[in-house]
Amino acid sequence: MAARGKRIRHPEDIYDAVKPWARRREENFLAVTLNGAHEVIKIHRITKGLVNKTVAHPRECFYPAIKDYATAVAFVHNHPSGNTSPSGEDESITDRLCMAGSILCLNVLDHIIIGPKGGLYSFRRDGAMREGFAYAEEKEFVNCLAAESK
Repeated sequence: MAARGKRIRHPEDIYDAVKPWARRREENFLAVTLNGAHEVIKIHRITKGLVNKTVAHPRECFYPAIKDYATAVAFVHNHPSGNTSPSGEDESITDRLCMAGSILCLNVLDHIIIGPKGGLYSFRRDGAMREGFAYAEEKEFVNCLAAESK
């Protein structure tokens, strides 16, 4: 893949690496795995959804990063409508992914929403990434994941 080895410094660098996914007619959730120098190891499609929705779970989202021996990961999904503003579900999965990354000691570099007209929303750049979770929050999250897997 052409993006392999590309150094990620800004949300636009991630967008450049995943640009072909921006014009998809259905939502796709991607994981961009990165090495210690924040160079792209690989771009993985986690899920393919509908025209206005896809479902992502931390278990599937982090599998490629663990498999690739990544030190960081950026998550990306597209909004076929072109409106890159995050939904409540987007905010919720971003919080869950940041918490799971904290537990796994994997740096969640960003979660980016891309659109077909070149727009993007970066949770990191726009100050919407939560960090430094309290132990009680992490314990509650782990219990929630355990209950979901039963």
